[in-house]
Amino acid sequence: MTKDKNFGVIGVLYGGRSSEREVSLESGEAVFRALLSQGFSAELIDTANNNAVDTLISRIDRAVVMLHGRGGEDGVIQGLLETLEIPYSGSGVSACALAMDKWRSKLVFEGSGVLTPKFSVALSVEDLLVACDELGFPVVVKPSREGSTIGLSKVSRVEDVVAAFDLAREYDSVVLAEKFIRGDELTVAILNGVPLPVVRIVAPNNNYDYRAKYHSEETQYFCPSGLESSIDLELQKIALRAFNVLGCSGWGRVDIMVDDAGDAWVLEVNTVPGMTSHSLVPMAAEASGINFEQLVFEIMRGCDVA
Repeated sequence: MTKDKNFGVIGVLYGGRSSEREVSLESGEAVFRALLSQGFSAELIDTANNNAVDTLISRIDRAVVMLHGRGGEDGVIQGLLETLEIPYSGSGVSACALAMDKWRSKLVFEGSGVLTPKFSVALSVEDLLVACDELGFPVVVKPSREGSTIGLSKVSRVEDVVAAFDLAREYDSVVLAEKFIRGDELTVAILNGVPLPVVRIVAPNNNYDYRAKYHSEETQYFCPSGLESSIDLELQKIALRAFNVLGCSGWGRVDIMVDDAGDAWVLEVNTVPGMTSHSLVPMAAEASGINFEQLVFEIMRGCDVA
């Protein structure tokens, strides 16, 4: 049987209307090219287009979701695909919704024994001021349901609280204040139930923001991480536990900080990580002997049967 007969027409869902559209377009293009290079029948579908649903219904046998942020990583598109009975890559509706909501995912982490930085929800500037007092500066202020550090600020003094709150509120009505963890920034990709090698990130001025993630040539990535193998193994165990307690499946990425005392703090789980030239999942896969085309195949092969 040919690959086409095995998998039919694969729709690569990308673009969308979220604040991460630019990254999603790049991820989707890369995945689409990788599928074509392996002989699959594939079609790019920008979900921002009005005819996207008609295309899904009429021409697609399964979907690879490359939509980052709202509308693609929060369970919305997954719900539509399940309604249309189209198998899709990655986590299901509830896991995507939970992982996208940093506030509620942190509540699950706490209840499951997964170490996560102390936090507080701020619905007003007054709430945020109280949170800063309780958590102590510096504090990370961010929208609860965004990705790629969009709307995020590191606040080190009272004078910057209002601006940080206003920026986060541009993207979400719920603002999260989180205790800043000083230490190594690491990430662990999960592929079909297996943790990939740990990636250690060293960003300019220790600020791994949107520019450092996607556009900077100064950000350094280490894979292998350079940490002791026992630490890497423990981080992989922690990442897989965080991934599983949210009910995630298929593939994803878990972001972790390791402080000076050696404690590992889970920041969040990403259910549709980037697949760009600067992205971390392809980097980790390459370190484990999986090239980009093979990685895309594994992601596609893990499509859920709705």
